[in-house]
Amino acid sequence: MVVGAPKPGENTLPECTPGKAAILALGKAFPHQLVIQDYLVDGYFKNTNCDDLYLKQKLARLCKSTTVKTRYVVMSEEILKKYPELAVEGLPTVRQRLDVSNEAVTKMAIEASRSCVKQWGRPASDITHLVYVSSSEARLPGGDLHLARGLGLNPDVCRVLLYFMGCSGGVGGLRVAKDIAENNPGSRVLLATSETTIIGFRPPSADRPYDLVGAALFGDGAGAMILGTDPVPGVERPSFELHYAVQTFLPNTEKTIDGRLTEEGINFKLGRDLPEIIEDHVEEFCMKLMKKAGFEGEQYNRMFWAVHPGGPAILNRLEKRLNLLPEKLSCSRRALSDYGNASSNTIVYVMDYMIEESTKLRERGEKDSEWGLILAFGPGITFEGILAKKIV
Repeated sequence: MVVGAPKPGENTLPECTPGKAAILALGKAFPHQLVIQDYLVDGYFKNTNCDDLYLKQKLARLCKSTTVKTRYVVMSEEILKKYPELAVEGLPTVRQRLDVSNEAVTKMAIEASRSCVKQWGRPASDITHLVYVSSSEARLPGGDLHLARGLGLNPDVCRVLLYFMGCSGGVGGLRVAKDIAENNPGSRVLLATSETTIIGFRPPSADRPYDLVGAALFGDGAGAMILGTDPVPGVERPSFELHYAVQTFLPNTEKTIDGRLTEEGINFKLGRDLPEIIEDHVEEFCMKLMKKAGFEGEQYNRMFWAVHPGGPAILNRLEKRLNLLPEKLSCSRRALSDYGNASSNTIVYVMDYMIEESTKLRERGEKDSEWGLILAFGPGITFEGILAKKIV
């Protein structure tokens, strides 16, 4: 369907499909510490008391290659003054990291959820289910309960907790929320994601080149969405309708994204062949979803693409393999530039930008894509995908 300029009294937006889950509102939140990529290197090496010129030059090159311009982080000079051991190599600091992380992700999740509820326009007490996603905390009870209490949700809200899904967590949580909404008529599901890199912060080391990648690429923040079927006319404003969801993992790739919780926090190793592996399998995965909407052959540029920006290499290879027009990944690249790879949160930022772009197109009377894919790739290697229909 082509969305053109509306005539007076005419509604040109697609109608919602009865019983299909739709995204009814989005929200986001960030810590107060803004990192300008151009100034990251000097600050990072100062805070970690490192003067290795080779590592400093390497991080400077990585910072330019990531295409990230700004990010938000929880880490601050105040935290390092309170916990100076976080900047020392080899010390057992998982307790200190979790003390900071657990509090920070709850605060950000509450803020993002409140913003989402405000946009939704209904009271938080109408939320019946909660799906909470994070790879940045570990505790019992989990962040789902702390969020529910902080947001003032009913004690009988049904909660689902998804931990350590990494970059695929946002779309994975969206898949779970979709299933809950469609199997519980009248329900309203809050999906909340919250992440901080405190859990993996450490000084640079020649023995761990992956830490420099993390320092150059990853950011902190939170995201929230409210989902439900059969939106209330005049009250709820759907933006995307979720039609089909698919998850798959690639056998024998478990060590390509290898994260381990140790006494020093989370240690990550990323295989150099990660972008290539994704490129080799992404087309087959996308076709599984596209066929559900009747797309045959290479019709990729007829669709919109909300892709988690794991890094510029992944976006570049996906664009090349599918022969996508440059504007098809503009929202993913914009989110990466503004927020870095914020793990599970980032897909919320991508879709927020996509709503903004769709609104501008409609106001100018220009064509927009009705159908598209929401994609993310995470540990496993796990592919998460949703065939969606644009309502905005």
